[in-house]
Amino acid sequence: MPDSRVAWVFPGQGSQEPGMGREIYEREPAAREVFDRADRVLGRAISRLCFEGSAEELGKTSNSQPAIYVTSMAFMEAARASGRLGDAPAFVAGHSLGEYSALTAVGALALDDGLRLVEARGRATQAAADARAGKMAAILGLDEEATEAVCREAGAELCNINAPGQIVIGGTVEAIERACKLAVERGARRAMPLDVGGAFHTSLMQPAVETMRAELESTTLRDTTVPIVTNDTGEPRSKAAEIRDELLYQLTHPVRWVRCVEHMAEAGVTTFIEIGPGRVLSGLIKRIAPAAATVNINGIAALTA
Repeated sequence: MPDSRVAWVFPGQGSQEPGMGREIYEREPAAREVFDRADRVLGRAISRLCFEGSAEELGKTSNSQPAIYVTSMAFMEAARASGRLGDAPAFVAGHSLGEYSALTAVGALALDDGLRLVEARGRATQAAADARAGKMAAILGLDEEATEAVCREAGAELCNINAPGQIVIGGTVEAIERACKLAVERGARRAMPLDVGGAFHTSLMQPAVETMRAELESTTLRDTTVPIVTNDTGEPRSKAAEIRDELLYQLTHPVRWVRCVEHMAEAGVTTFIEIGPGRVLSGLIKRIAPAAATVNINGIAALTA
């Protein structure tokens, strides 16, 4: 039976860390099998990239996406083998790329298919970023309505509604420069350009949509008995066709993470288990739902706590 108090959440772009997964690979057979399988399926040493890749290598979206996915899946399988995860959750959710991890966690997507999809997504979004330069910036201290007004005026777009007063925007280099200046003039505490390789979750990623449409249409995606709370609306879905459409939609539209967490908290979730490298989502969750508990499955220590 699902545990109605628990949700599993999975990180996405920006969660990569040099050396991620090395210790769990060396000490947990279940994690080792995931990394070894990824190397075979992808035909490249993604494990070496995770364990030894430089920050510059891991910063490329064509590398970071499969690296984050395989590391998240390795942590998940090690946690399952150790009994750390317990019963199925009430919901799963993922931030951006993390939706693929969430779908794999509940059996809607096979690991091999997930590996191939995130590899294709990484290449497609990298190609879109290379074709048309874009930037992203974090706007701190403005609400969503005010930030959206700034974007409309500057020609930028909302990318991630991460937490109250923390919104990421994206667009062309010129649009982001204008938006950052306007945001500060309108009362933002800070407007910080981010060190990322493109304007993800904006219309600049449109070239990636058709590539991923073909990939998703040729991949088996199953209905899931554990709903996934999706980035587009923050509402739960379980039908494969709807989830497939959402995975395409989120490429060019914002991640509404605040709505995702609010929905799960309102539905009775009191504990969020973040599975994957880093602890970014836990920090955001504490700002959105301060009464909720957060648990991180991101290393060996988490499996023995």
